[in-house]
Formats: sequence, structure tokens, C-alpha cells
Amino acid sequence: MNTYVEPSRAIEVREEVDVLVVGGGPSGIMAAYAAAKDKNLKVMLLESRGFLGGNLTIGLPILAYLGPKGNQVIKGEAQHFIDRLKARGAASEHKRCKNHMSLTIIDSEAAKDVCIEMMQEAGVEVLMYAFCCGAIKEGEQVKGVIIESKCGRQAIMAKTVIDCTGDGDVAFRAGVECHKGDADGGMQPPTLMYQMRGVEMQKLRDAIVQHPDIYDMDVMPPEQFVSGMFITVGLRNQIRQAQAEGLDIPVSRTILITGLQPDEIWVNMTRVSGTDSTEPSSYTRGEIKAREQMKVVNEYLRKYVPGFANAHVEKVAPFMGIRESRVIVGKYVLTAEDILAMKPFEDRICVAGYPVDIHHSTGGDCTMLFTADAYDIPYRVLVPEKVEGLLVAGRCSSMSHEAMAGTRVMSTCMALGEAAGTAARVALQDGVLPSEVDVRKVQEELLANEVYLG
Repeated sequence: MNTYVEPSRAIEVREEVDVLVVGGGPSGIMAAYAAAKDKNLKVMLLESRGFLGGNLTIGLPILAYLGPKGNQVIKGEAQHFIDRLKARGAASEHKRCKNHMSLTIIDSEAAKDVCIEMMQEAGVEVLMYAFCCGAIKEGEQVKGVIIESKCGRQAIMAKTVIDCTGDGDVAFRAGVECHKGDADGGMQPPTLMYQMRGVEMQKLRDAIVQHPDIYDMDVMPPEQFVSGMFITVGLRNQIRQAQAEGLDIPVSRTILITGLQPDEIWVNMTRVSGTDSTEPSSYTRGEIKAREQMKVVNEYLRKYVPGFANAHVEKVAPFMGIRESRVIVGKYVLTAEDILAMKPFEDRICVAGYPVDIHHSTGGDCTMLFTADAYDIPYRVLVPEKVEGLLVAGRCSSMSHEAMAGTRVMSTCMALGEAAGTAARVALQDGVLPSEVDVRKVQEELLANEVYLG
């Protein structure tokens, strides 16, 4: 491999802050908002795109605000976010779902607005269009990050950094041990979501409810589709028929999600195996392939699924939804065994209810492992094993491949973000490192903000 030695140079320190949150997705928004509750702290949020919200903006519903027993397990700022959206008619209620525990439909454009409004309200300084391209360390402690933008290379110094990039970008550059995928490196494939309008919803409902032998829905009962919003996970018969007749469908199940409008469906059926979001050429190939798959999926829907004969594509998500990439090794690595046994943790900072939902790295199917009740997530998964001054929240927290398949959904990521921001704030107030924070104080702060801890 050819190499180039970059000349050494002094770079401008753009900002000096107390808390720097890198990544403005579901976990990052909550982390920044929670950290900024102390108005004496200077909090900054760094985002590489030109909008905030991350996966909140790509047409996905938010899953599992409710747990397996139907009670609400994700509350706190994650619920307050929904309350803000509902106030402008941009979010639904939490509807129970046998497969996904619950689904909450949101308007993706309104989500962008609410994220910005939250940051402005909290006094968080937002910087978009800038990439984190390096970590600044003294010994084993992170002291800030290096960014790259149209201004060139600059530094942002911070007393505490929270990595909410989803890909563990800061942690990786800071030398935190990271892993990707299963034992063979296989990662859950990403999906490019897109919205269709002109769907005759009643035809789709009637087919599922009246002919479940033909229009199968895996484990979900037909009565779930009589009224209200829904997710379909099934129609395997239709996919097999289409494949037999020559259509190269990339998935084994038809996953369709109602929107807030009566003729609106979001399609979750592109799937590009082998895509690595931490490698730009792989990510680029994935985006191109997904758009090719859209054409085939649309042909399938119009020919084989009731209600889609006259439907059209209205808009496509601005980027692929990544299910899996890097995860860190933290003070504790949460496992699927912990989740399935509903292992209690004294240092829990989040209670989650989504099942272990592994989209296979090859092929088009999925394995789901359900729990009888919600499960604890400990604070230690946010704390790198060795590197100090850094917290890692979201799907790149310290989880095994199988455990991350349950904790990767947005509701849980928002809860982890709020916990990380709260812990950063409490640690700075007490003059200790995040790894040394009194978790009981963090729990008290979370409970005071209506977070559910069991």
C-alpha cells in the first residue's frame, strides 16, 4: 500500500467547551439536551449532515416505547420529544405491536425542526457540516476532537466528549477497542427507506384481515390490521411467487409501515448485504445498489400486493439506515444472554423492551428472540474499558453482536443518550471523570425527569 506522510502543522482551536457531543442523531440530541440542563456548562453538538435527527428523519417508526407487557418503559426526554411532535400533529400514539412491542409514527421533517428547537432552547451550540476526523488525547484521556470542514482542519477542546456517531467514530480514533459484526465479521445489512403515496390502504387491510391464509403476517394476528397504523412483516407467499416468476426480491418478508397520511406507506425492503458504513466505498456501493433494488421492490408491490397498483414513490430517505457497524468494548459488554434472562443491574440507566432482532448478514431473513418483560441496561456499557473522558451512547455502546440487535432501536438509543448526557453533567458538577461518577446521582437525575428505571 502506498502511503503519504502528512506534514505536521499547528491547527486552530475553534472552540473550548465542557461537553462535546459528536453525532446529532437520536442519542446525540438527547445527550446534548441532558448535558445542557446545567446552564453553567458550555455544550456543543457536532453533526456532519445539514440537519439534525439522524435515523429520526428517514421514515422509520420509533419502536418499543412500550415493553412486552404493554407498559411504557421508554420515558424521560424520549417521551418529551414525542410530546413536542404531537403538539404539532406530527406523531402518533404508541400502538402495541406483537412483533415490535409498539410503534410510534413520526413526521420526519417535523423531527428535524424539533431537534433544532430543542438545541436552541437548551442553549446548545450546534455545528453542522463538519466531520470528526481525529481524537485529541493526553495519555489515556480524551481532551477533544479534530474536525474537518470547508474551513479546513480545526480542533474542539472538551472536558468530556460523548460519541453518538452510531459508528463509534470518536472512540475508534481515540484507540478504544472496537468490534464489528458476528464472529465472522458479518453485520446486519442496511436499508434505504422510501415513502409511497396513493396506496389504497383499505384493500391492503382487507386482504390481510380476510385472507390470512394467503396474505400471511408471520406472528402478528390479522385483527391487528383492522384499523389504525400498522407494520406488515410477512406476505412471504407473495414474495415467493414473485421470485418464482423472475423478480429478484432482496428480502424474505414484506415490511411496510403506515405513515401519518391515509394513503402513505414507508417501504422497508431494500437490503444490501456486505455494506460497511465505516468504509466509504462500501457505503457508496450500498446506496447505489439500494436504489436499484427499489425498482424491483416497486414492481413487486404493484403486481403482487393489494392496494399498490396505482401507488408512486413520493420521497426517498436522505441516507441508508445502518443497523450495525462498530461497537466499543466498555466496562461491561451487554450480551443477549443478559437480555433474554432479563438480568438486573444495580447501575441501570435505561430499561428497554425491544427483542433481539437480528437481520441476517446474508440472505433476506431475520431471527427474533423475545423476552417476557423489559430488561436493564447498565451504565458501564457507556464507559470505554480503558480510555477516559469519553462516553459512548447509542448502537455503538458496549454490546455483543446479538445484544446490539435488541438495543439498536431509536427509543433505546434516545434513552442511552439522555443517560450519557446526564452522567457527563453530574461528573463535571462533582469534578470527577465519567468513569468515576456516582451512578446513584445519575439515576436520581433520570428519575426526576420521569425516566423509567423499573
